[in-house]
Amino acid sequence: MLRPGPRNLITDVDGILVGNAEDAQVRSGTTVVLCERPACASVDVRGGAPGTRDTDLLDPVCRVEAIDAVALSGGSAFGLSATDGVMKWLREQGRGVPVGPVAVPIVPTAILFDLLNGGAKDWSWPPYRELGYRAVAAAGKDFAQGNAGAGLGAMAGNLKGGLGSASAVDAASGLQVGALVAVNARGFTTMGDMPQFWSWPLEQDGEFGGLPPPRNGLALRVSHRRGELSHDIGAAAAADDPRGNTTIAVVATNVRLDKAACRRLAVMAQDGLARAIRPVHTPQDGDSVFALATGRLDMVMDPLAIAELGTLAADCLARAVARAIYHAETLGGARSWHDTFRR
Repeated sequence: MLRPGPRNLITDVDGILVGNAEDAQVRSGTTVVLCERPACASVDVRGGAPGTRDTDLLDPVCRVEAIDAVALSGGSAFGLSATDGVMKWLREQGRGVPVGPVAVPIVPTAILFDLLNGGAKDWSWPPYRELGYRAVAAAGKDFAQGNAGAGLGAMAGNLKGGLGSASAVDAASGLQVGALVAVNARGFTTMGDMPQFWSWPLEQDGEFGGLPPPRNGLALRVSHRRGELSHDIGAAAAADDPRGNTTIAVVATNVRLDKAACRRLAVMAQDGLARAIRPVHTPQDGDSVFALATGRLDMVMDPLAIAELGTLAADCLARAVARAIYHAETLGGARSWHDTFRR
């Protein structure tokens, strides 16, 4: 029977570690998903304004078969330099694709926009290379959610965004699936003016509040009132700027998959964002989902099994979105779910 894993984190998948690093003054951070051994991977990008690095390598027709890590970072395009820090650490460990006497670490990266959240962004050099190095060096099985890593400076509709994770495991078969997400969405994660998350039907064991069913019917349109709860100039600017968004995520499984199957897993996992955020995949978002397969479990993965795996990954990702908001704390003028609804 499928249940959340012992940590209810993506690290319940064998072979996956996660590390976070933040700069409180900058109000930004980086999260790294580290593969203990190189893992098969692909990606699906749905948002209209993505910021990524080395995602073309993940196309099933391209030659690289496995990657070492995935970096998720704040900082918009500046945050892509987090990759350099991750690669430095991996090179020190002797990790990477061998090319003659050289090993080249493979670290696909995606970023979110948090430049207008009121933090100190007047840097001489962006801090993300160092944050990437610190994050991968800190990678382990346990990690913080909410105002952590890439989710530190994030917003989500009218609420403080954040970093979230969830998992599902089957003790009988050994199947493991997990999701990690940094939520900085233009859309809303809760049902209109109510505290219930769009992910509410998928909640496991009260993992985001255990609220009762929503009491009212839902309007066909959710009004966009991002700035109403903000009293911080930086956060208000972010709320009013339609470019300041993006939800970036990683789903992982211990099943052995090839790149084409990983690609299908990433495509299906994107439905988790659609179940948890409204609206999603807009022209202002850069929504991107990576899929990793660590290959620790050999199972027959026919098309039906891949479809079931993709559905499970989407459910995990939807739960992870709600957990990101549930665990986030108020930062500046970005009010948390708890401060907004638990008065």
